[in-house]
Amino acid sequence: MLRRVRKLHNLFIIRSPEDKRLLRAVRNITGITPVQLDLYHLAVRHSSTARENNKGIRESNERLEYLGDAVLGTVIADYLFKKYPFKDEGFLTEIRSRLVNRESLNVLGRKVGIDEVLSFDSRHQGRFSHKSLYGDALEALIGAVYLDQGYRKSQKFILNKLILPYFDIEEVVRMNPNFKSTLIEWSQKENKVLEFRIIDVKHHGNHREFTACVYIDEEEYGTGFGFSKKKAEQDAALKTCELLKLI
Repeated sequence: MLRRVRKLHNLFIIRSPEDKRLLRAVRNITGITPVQLDLYHLAVRHSSTARENNKGIRESNERLEYLGDAVLGTVIADYLFKKYPFKDEGFLTEIRSRLVNRESLNVLGRKVGIDEVLSFDSRHQGRFSHKSLYGDALEALIGAVYLDQGYRKSQKFILNKLILPYFDIEEVVRMNPNFKSTLIEWSQKENKVLEFRIIDVKHHGNHREFTACVYIDEEEYGTGFGFSKKKAEQDAALKTCELLKLI
């Protein structure tokens, strides 16, 4: 009932050009007409452009990102649980991880157009070059949809607008993303000395970003990035496999 009243009220609000632009973008991305547009403004506000509210707290999309991450994980877990009724927990966890890891969400965020409305300080863009800027904003948008529209519409948005149009689930299941194992097998076959090193750790708010590098016979090869050591090493292994034409 409250949402209906708010929708009726929104019909008579005079929108600013910024509001209208965001409204169009949210409709295009989600297929939903926002009720509480302020939530969506917050969802696309990166911490580098955080604004202080009347309580003296600098507001950005980080809290919505946290909520959206949880909603996204729940929706994907439920979908995979029902799609693969005889698969074990390890399989379901692995496939969910492939679908919603930081790297894939970052790419997906750009594909759906988050980059067109995301507000961040371009003077510091270099600091975010390897950070999942658009993936974080996409999770924040999911959080905003959840608060604004509820779980069911959030579920429809995630499945019908994000996952099913952009991912071939069966292909995700078939592919082998363990490039580190591929590289280890190659090094053993070629009698090479292989080493993975974490060469840098950066702190971005609640996240730590790791930089990993692959060394073969003490020669530097691929460099990778991730929000865990494992992800960074996998990214470095992928780039090394590409350099060596192993994939």
